[in-house]
Amino acid sequence: MNIALNPLLDFSDLPRFDAIKPEHVGPAIDSLLEQCRDVVKDLESRTDQVTWENFVEPLEDVTEKLGRAWGAVGHMNAVVDTPELRAAYNENQPKITEFWTALSQNLVLFTKYKALQLGPDYNGYSPARKKIIENAVRDFRLGGAELREEQKPRFAEIQEKQAALQTKFSENILDATNDYALFVDDEAELAGLPDDAKQAARAAAEADGKPGWKFTLHFPSYFPILQYADNRKLRETIYRANATKASDQATDHPEWDNTQNIVEILKLRDEEAKLLGYKNFAEVSLVPKMAQTPEQVIGFLEDLAKRARPFAEKDLAELRAFADKELGITKLEAWDATYASEKLREQRYAFSEQEVKQYFPEPKVVAGLFRTVETLFSVSIKPDNAPVWHPDVKFFRIEKNGALVGQFYLDLYARNGKRGGAWMDDARGRRVITGNDGERVQTPIAYLTCNFSSPITVDGKTKPALFTHDEVITLFHEFGHGLHHMLTQVGELGVSGINGVEWDAVELPSQFMENFCWEWDVLQHMTAHADTGKPLPRALYDKMIAAKNFQSGLQTLRQVEFSLFDMLLHNGYDAAGPQSVQDVLNEVRTQVSVMLPPAFNRFQHSFSHIFAGGYAAGYYSYKWAEVLSADAYGAFEEAGKVDGNVLSAATGARFLREILAMGGSRPAIESFKAFRGREPEIDALLRHSGMAA
Repeated sequence: MNIALNPLLDFSDLPRFDAIKPEHVGPAIDSLLEQCRDVVKDLESRTDQVTWENFVEPLEDVTEKLGRAWGAVGHMNAVVDTPELRAAYNENQPKITEFWTALSQNLVLFTKYKALQLGPDYNGYSPARKKIIENAVRDFRLGGAELREEQKPRFAEIQEKQAALQTKFSENILDATNDYALFVDDEAELAGLPDDAKQAARAAAEADGKPGWKFTLHFPSYFPILQYADNRKLRETIYRANATKASDQATDHPEWDNTQNIVEILKLRDEEAKLLGYKNFAEVSLVPKMAQTPEQVIGFLEDLAKRARPFAEKDLAELRAFADKELGITKLEAWDATYASEKLREQRYAFSEQEVKQYFPEPKVVAGLFRTVETLFSVSIKPDNAPVWHPDVKFFRIEKNGALVGQFYLDLYARNGKRGGAWMDDARGRRVITGNDGERVQTPIAYLTCNFSSPITVDGKTKPALFTHDEVITLFHEFGHGLHHMLTQVGELGVSGINGVEWDAVELPSQFMENFCWEWDVLQHMTAHADTGKPLPRALYDKMIAAKNFQSGLQTLRQVEFSLFDMLLHNGYDAAGPQSVQDVLNEVRTQVSVMLPPAFNRFQHSFSHIFAGGYAAGYYSYKWAEVLSADAYGAFEEAGKVDGNVLSAATGARFLREILAMGGSRPAIESFKAFRGREPEIDALLRHSGMAA
């Protein structure tokens, strides 16, 4: 292959997604790895005094290109999976892991970073550069640089095995999700299901050349059944399929069972921790985070569970009584809970999620999101052009005072070959590059990915996608991550945007943005009924607010359950011992849950966050950061009391300056205190959740 024509090696501007093919991956990665190794060899051999310019910059320049190319490959593997692309990804992933592991163990480079930290220039460096050097020294230690030489090969082997197992974990979930299909021939069995859900299922069946309605394990397809279908057996069928996918409980495809992958991942993490001199992986995970010890995290979670439990017990008692009296469900099962909750919500607050959904067509929602961001942070968001990986993808640019500050891809709809969930990832980070012609800014680019319902065509007419209010919240959440990445003003790549931000603080901007989805000043500008075009009525909004904390006790305990399970798995659990992972989960549920799922439930087999997504011993971050985000949002509520509108440009400018713009260039707690003027307090979170004393 002509390397010069390989689109993965073109870093002149945006990734060329329209040209990237699986056969480009291997040659590009081999070429970039060779360049990286050449630079590392050169840096190792140099004997002159170490400076930022002659050491950090050349290493950053060459590894950034590798990261950008592999990031594009990884992104495509997650959103347009094909057998050929998957094969190319899996073939090259070990090479990538081997390189980064060897780099993190390179004693010569480690010594030079320490020399830089102790050198004469260090005190004159900017806070961002000091933070990058400090983080590098820490990461070399966590990467095994101080291990004995005879230990390093095993440490490297552990990294490669973990990477392969985590990829396999994700692939098993994707394959199980894509493979499942439930066909319904009799429309009477779909009683209670909204028209748009039935229309999407009909279109899916027609695409397969089959009669009836097709349902899958993609969230927009299966969840309406759990929420609305009167047919209890249908609910149980789809619940069981979703709760057992990629597990030992699934009836087909034992090769997709993640049971052993989980065990092996945990064993390897524990071995890694002990090689590094830590008691367990939880201690390793917390080194770069705000929380200091596993005990501190467990204490935080147990305190939150204690506060939430009375509310959760009340939620469940009300739900069971309602299901028995109004629905004739004498024993509430897991597949009944979402359905009964929706019916109770409708009765108590006189509205349904489906009624609300009619007011959230995609074009209006996206425009409303952009308006909110533009108002808060004095920026402009405009359509832009870029090569994309799928026709559904849109591309935009963000400008401030007429100058480009960032760009982003928006990929909103669920489809086969696309990993489930929602996430933000970076395609390119912000950095200031100094050349012969002066300084130029490399602007950041983000991927914003969701799995919402797509537009459907009925009688030859295409209707815009309609979003649930929960999906609107998800969109705001991911855009918050995107803002953190794109609105940074830090010029050093290692700590610009989300780079270098403590993992348990990285959810602050995302969860902060969710709050605006409940504000009248926002919603009245981002709603239009699918049929009438009228905005959300104030009366319906008031009902939504009344129902905002409906079952918040149950929801809080659910998050605590996931977080405690994660922390306990990585804090002393012996994967080689007699206790199974399921036993650990059962113990956690006995401790904190008020409604136990059925014995066949295998939630952990698709818990990608901790087994494939970087949240190992870190899932608590959602609740930890929610304390920060709720308290930060309190500043906007306070501004709203003064001028009548929470969309305060003055407060937004301060949030931008002290939190978003700063990226990871200083500790997150310092950024929070610079914005709020004090330490964070839990009161706002409890108040927002309806659990204040």
